[in-house]
Amino acid sequence: MSNTEAVADRYLRIPHTEPGLTVGLFGGSFNPPHSGHRLVADTALKRLALDQVWWLVTPGNPLKDTRELEPLTHRLARVEEIADHPRMRVTALEASLRTRYSAQTIQHLQQKRSGVRFVWVMGADNLAGFHRWQAWRSIFERAPVAVVDRPGATLSALWSPAAQTFASARLAEWRARRLADGPAPAWVFLHAPRDPMSSTHLRATARPW
Repeated sequence: MSNTEAVADRYLRIPHTEPGLTVGLFGGSFNPPHSGHRLVADTALKRLALDQVWWLVTPGNPLKDTRELEPLTHRLARVEEIADHPRMRVTALEASLRTRYSAQTIQHLQQKRSGVRFVWVMGADNLAGFHRWQAWRSIFERAPVAVVDRPGATLSALWSPAAQTFASARLAEWRARRLADGPAPAWVFLHAPRDPMSSTHLRATARPW
């Protein structure tokens, strides 16, 4: 049985939504998910006035070592616990779409849900290395991007190649609620309380599965 076949069908479908709504796409391997991830999702939900946040639990990050990657079914179960909120959805749709890169996922969702306004949500630590992502420029050009501050990543994120490339598209933080109203590229950096928890630390201190 493949990893995808073991995942419940409800995780492999695009979550239900309605035209006109604004949805934050929060992708990651979440290996494992933690309170810092939840803080990023909560911050985006409130500060951007999102209708929903979709946690896109990836089968595997092409930029990370998959040898320590917990099975997708286990990560989904843990994310369900962390993302317990009426406006948050947990999905593994990339496993069924077989999209390897975030740019492909965004393109597919925009085609399938053309009436929905999607915003890409990520922590500042991801922005620091965003220029290494496949087709990273197309992500900025396809969807508004919200970056939530993370411990130790503020300066590296704001001085990153991605931030500098799209410097003219950065919105003032007080305009965050309007981020999804205009065309891409547009992005905002959200200062917020910073949770020091990290997946790397949790893996280092966890018992073997």
